[in-house]
Amino acid sequence: MTATSPIRTPDLRSTPTMTKRAWWLVGLNLLIPGSAQILAGNRRLGRFGVGSTFLLWSLGLVGLIVWFVAHSVILSVVTNPIGLTVIQIVLAAYTVLWIVLTLDTLRLTRLITTAPAMRPAIAALSILALVATAGAAGYGAVSAGSARNAVSSIFAGTDMVAPVNGRYNILLLGGDAGPDRTGLRPDSTSVASIDASTGATTIIGIPRNMEKVQFAKGSPLYGPFPQGYNCGDQCLIDYLYTYGEEHKSLYPGAAAKGSSAGIEAMKDAAEGVTGLSIQYYGLIDMQGFSELIDALGGVSIDVPVKLPYGPVTATKPYGTFQAGSQQMNGYLALWYGRSRYMGTDYDRMARQRQVQEAMVKQFQPSIVVTKFQDIAKAGAQVVKTDVPSGALPGFVDLAEKARKIALTHLELVPPTFNPAKPDYAKLHAAVQAAIAPVTASPPP
Repeated sequence: MTATSPIRTPDLRSTPTMTKRAWWLVGLNLLIPGSAQILAGNRRLGRFGVGSTFLLWSLGLVGLIVWFVAHSVILSVVTNPIGLTVIQIVLAAYTVLWIVLTLDTLRLTRLITTAPAMRPAIAALSILALVATAGAAGYGAVSAGSARNAVSSIFAGTDMVAPVNGRYNILLLGGDAGPDRTGLRPDSTSVASIDASTGATTIIGIPRNMEKVQFAKGSPLYGPFPQGYNCGDQCLIDYLYTYGEEHKSLYPGAAAKGSSAGIEAMKDAAEGVTGLSIQYYGLIDMQGFSELIDALGGVSIDVPVKLPYGPVTATKPYGTFQAGSQQMNGYLALWYGRSRYMGTDYDRMARQRQVQEAMVKQFQPSIVVTKFQDIAKAGAQVVKTDVPSGALPGFVDLAEKARKIALTHLELVPPTFNPAKPDYAKLHAAVQAAIAPVTASPPP
């Protein structure tokens, strides 16, 4: 393009020429930010803009290739606070650059010299270019910041422990803290046992009224309870959290590794019940659980039978869940999982598993992308864990594999098991059978 080009030195008196020129400049800015400046404006700024755009496209292409070849590398970056900070800074810089280029392009169009009827359309295309480039980069920068804050808030440390007997065993606790309660007790307790190679997952449900929990000799609780948890009354497993918090000296290093004495006591209890070695824990604040479901846009639950809901002390139900598929917001899903108005604790356990599985199934990428900031904010408020951030890529990879395999369940409840008089040999054998890998039958 020469210096006498109508793009660079247009005839300001020709409305058709100026209108056509404006369309070209705005269109080029949308396709390749910076190209409009090379043709009609500051060439140095244009070359910088085009070079930066091509660099970003190249990085995106390389990232796409790496994702298909070794996607754990990408997961390591996007689950690491430092990597997310770098991504946020880069995207913020592109946001500023593309805003500058778009506004400068609009200046170069000399809109006042174009056809009056075309001015709104040219301005609208400029806004579209701004949204498509700077808007997208800005949203990415904000999302990267939200992800970094969530990762930093939820996950601590960088050291990942090795699987035990080829499995990761994670204690999952649902906390019942709230404005109407003193302290926290686990409202639900389960163990997720994950095959470290295939991602196959078994959820082992431990009833909150399990009694006479035994402890291994290495546990700090073995000293006060060598014959199992016996406090002279009904000594239920969920009270061990409170016991641990009241005897913090039993677990002096808990806080340093992102845990607490109460959680460590529950880990030891879960190990005694299941016979598994528990490496990590995840605590979900049930009071804030509804916020996470609302951030996801609700959850669809298939209610098997009509269910009145409310607290165990209610003289009449707060409401009723009708049988069939029900779309629930966070408030209703929380009541569905926690209601004690009718049924037993074992019924509640089954409903809580149902809510958990429904959330996993509906946690689709399209929902995460469109509601990412709300999900990240809610997750940081709802979840506590000692899973280190360095372990996230591996666990995300396992979760991806697990989505292709049906979850298996083992509920340690009556009539098969007696929580009041647990038979630990039977419990441990059942757990081992539940987590045993499925092998193909030999050919006839």
